[in-house]
Amino acid sequence: MSTPHGTARRPDALTLEVVELIGEVVARFHADYEEAAAEQALTGAQAKLLSLLSLEPLPMRKLANKLKCEPSNVTGIVDRLEARGLVERRPDPADRRVKVAAATEEGRRVARGLRESLRFAREPLAGLSEGERLALRDALRRMLGE
Repeated sequence: MSTPHGTARRPDALTLEVVELIGEVVARFHADYEEAAAEQALTGAQAKLLSLLSLEPLPMRKLANKLKCEPSNVTGIVDRLEARGLVERRPDPADRRVKVAAATEEGRRVARGLRESLRFAREPLAGLSEGERLALRDALRRMLGE
């Protein structure tokens, strides 16, 4: 039986082990991210949105796509972050009919603090040599098709 990615066959033991390890890395990263968000009195979704906006202002629809949720959910998250002074709405310079959400200076400071407090992302990687980190980065990029 054929699949879109080739023939259907069982993955080998090494592939299964790698998949399990990736799952464990993702679970630990999410737990650490939620803990870092809670230290800033944010939900995980609020922290993720704020992190995205600290990179660039984005329209609500793009935020919803990136967060894989409905635009109405994004509106509520932006409302709560705006009430805390972490996010503001502005007209889109490319189309003034569209509003974009943007991190305020305080929002960028909080987002930076979030990134710096992620122990899981920092501590295990520090134990790898630069060559190992480069190899890991390159393998992950290949897996993601980048």
